[in-house]
Amino acid sequence: MSSTENGVGNSPVPALLEQAKEVKEAARFLALASTAQKNEALEISAGLLLAGTEGILAANQMDIQNAKAAGTSATVIDRLMLSKSRIESMAQGLRDVMALGDPVGEITQGWVRPNGLQIRKVRVPLGVIGIIYENRPNVTSDAAALCLKSGNAAFLRGSSAAINSNLEIADILRQGLEKAGLPSGAVSLVRDLSRESAVEFMKLRGYIDCLIPRGGPSLVSTIIENATVPYVVDGDGNCHIYVDESANLDQAVEIIFNAKVQRPSVCNAVETVLIHQNVAAELLPRIERRMPNVELRADPLSRQFLKTSTLATESDYETEFLDLILAVKSVGGLEEAIEHITKYGSGHSEAILTNDYIAAKRFVAEVDAAAVLVNASTRFVDGGEVGFGAEIGISTQKLHARGPMGLSELTTEKFLIEGNGQVRK
Repeated sequence: MSSTENGVGNSPVPALLEQAKEVKEAARFLALASTAQKNEALEISAGLLLAGTEGILAANQMDIQNAKAAGTSATVIDRLMLSKSRIESMAQGLRDVMALGDPVGEITQGWVRPNGLQIRKVRVPLGVIGIIYENRPNVTSDAAALCLKSGNAAFLRGSSAAINSNLEIADILRQGLEKAGLPSGAVSLVRDLSRESAVEFMKLRGYIDCLIPRGGPSLVSTIIENATVPYVVDGDGNCHIYVDESANLDQAVEIIFNAKVQRPSVCNAVETVLIHQNVAAELLPRIERRMPNVELRADPLSRQFLKTSTLATESDYETEFLDLILAVKSVGGLEEAIEHITKYGSGHSEAILTNDYIAAKRFVAEVDAAAVLVNASTRFVDGGEVGFGAEIGISTQKLHARGPMGLSELTTEKFLIEGNGQVRK
């Protein structure tokens, strides 16, 4: 496999396989690192991020200018853009992870067999975590922090749109590892961003132990079609809020506003609001007034109570807009709301707003999603908000990990069996 040029700088990009070997070797070393060593690396890296703010912003500005020149949408640019406050949040994310308990070595179960064998299940790192992600350079530091604290090497492949930002951040993180006496190869960023390289990355069986895609449906489809390594799908978020007839409507207006407007370009933003028809006449005009910059696409019944909506199509209810667009539908009650979510939901985050305990209990039991909320914004389905520090993704599948993935989700378990000469009869 020959070296290639990535178009950024003049240095040749090392062959992907050679890079994978370096990461694998670093993972073996990192798995044995103490909690103190890992925490030191995180603390040093946080300080280096803050000290390197100007360089990061300069690199990010190059990416922003390239994105604008390419006609990239405002939504994608928002995901791509860094600011001083976002870099401060990235540094704080490293420190938040540092403050969390180290899952490595945790005994999750233990028992003694009648023959005297002592059996324990202990958390150990997965090894090398491969992350493919699009446009969001903060993922570089978030993913690296979680991988480091859980004893895993982070093998990162960002998008070409964020290459300058990612290179700057990854270089800082590698410096932090070295200063703490850990191998810099434990954070490694792929520089060859061709499609061929992406497919090759997905097939690094024996080098990548778990692959996590952070991107849209096309990326997930590519993973499913090509990956030969185990993967956890960080799927799209066609999220719903159902407003029951017993809901506190003052709360409902603010929750819906927060879930749609606070940051519309993320996977836990609400995309469809389902409203009990008995409260639609009162609630819908209030929603419209509260967020005049949001385009509402509504069913015929809901449109009777709205001034500026357009008629919703089947496609609208299927779509993760990631924009200031909201689909609306009036429903006859809880059963119809659940049926709608079952048909159109992506299994990410679903919420009910209600003061009826029985309705809430039924919604929680019947809605099949990674996260189900009662009287709260879908924006809380986030690693930091649920207490994980940063997150490496939100899994919408059911095996190994589901929902926000923190430190524990980046480990597996090893059986430790201790005996005193026992043999099997």
